[in-house]
Amino acid sequence: MKILVCISHVPDTTSKINFTENDTKFDTNGVQFVINPYDEFCLTRAMWFKEKQGASVTVVNVGGAETEPTLRKALAIGADDAIRVNAVATDGFQVAKELAAVVKNGGYDLVLAGKESADYNGQMVPGMLATLTDFNFINGCVGVEVDGTKVTAEREIDGGAETLSSSLPLVVAGQKGIVEEKDLRIPNMRGIMMARKKPLQVVEAVGGNAATSIQSFEKPAPKGAVKLVDADNVDELISLLHNEAKVI
Repeated sequence: MKILVCISHVPDTTSKINFTENDTKFDTNGVQFVINPYDEFCLTRAMWFKEKQGASVTVVNVGGAETEPTLRKALAIGADDAIRVNAVATDGFQVAKELAAVVKNGGYDLVLAGKESADYNGQMVPGMLATLTDFNFINGCVGVEVDGTKVTAEREIDGGAETLSSSLPLVVAGQKGIVEEKDLRIPNMRGIMMARKKPLQVVEAVGGNAATSIQSFEKPAPKGAVKLVDADNVDELISLLHNEAKVI
């Protein structure tokens, strides 16, 4: 089984986010980038398939040379090889078209991708990718098993979970639950050294056109000052909740 894991290069959630050019461009200065957490869950699941079923695991990213350290980390975790599509990721449709070309050229059986990236939260790419490749698709996946070409998957639904059966080829949009946080792997020194020798192929973009464009960014409004109310002054508390907070 050939597995392709889509890797997004996203800011660490602890990074301080700023914008430039009249709030139309994300400022990358001083920002630490990491593997998208949802993609890391999927990569860990792919490693299980590699170890238990002998699957081969390739990781892919659409981005410039600055994303290669993130791909190298994925290789250090255990992926066999990496592909970087040499294009700036502009929107979900453009990224999906570039990934679709990689899938079609690589003959992959299973594509694993996080349900969304932790920066733009679009939740678009996996579904678009499945459509462009004519693969089956399961979204919000919290469990997946493969037996030959048969797939059993579990996905979250409102108030519970459902179990689905499908077949390869398949695109899975995974999230926490496909593996647990305790199962995520930290690259060790041996993995980091081996990653330096693993192939990282750079392929030119097929020229997918963006379907959307960013007009501007806006930060959330800063939190207001906190008002402290004496525990004995219930009337004042009720008045503040009713007249200022407007929650009652």
